[in-house]
Amino acid sequence: MAEFIFLYRNSAQARNAAMGTPEMRQKSMESWVAWLRDLENRGHVRSNGQPLEPTGKIVKGGSRLVVDGPFAEAKDVIGGYSIVVAKDAAEAAELAKGCPALADPEGSVEVRPIAAM
Repeated sequence: MAEFIFLYRNSAQARNAAMGTPEMRQKSMESWVAWLRDLENRGHVRSNGQPLEPTGKIVKGGSRLVVDGPFAEAKDVIGGYSIVVAKDAAEAAELAKGCPALADPEGSVEVRPIAAM
């Protein structure tokens, strides 16, 4: 079994819509918890991860210039991550298909293998 990181991406607009009211936030969180619990019950979750704040910094190249986020050059925002265990990338991608972020037509899950050191 290998480890994969799932990076959850959606537009800032979709994220704001999902979290716009307490009721919407509750419904969104319930769908995330249910999906991750299902993966966990099937032995695929190494870490549920955490949501990420929509702000941040980027430190760039040789000058070590620090710029603020969110990052204007990106159409989407990484909203969080999880670490999942799967036999291969195909299985990891299949597991990602149930992600609640995909309810947004612009949502996506980036599935990346974690290299063994």
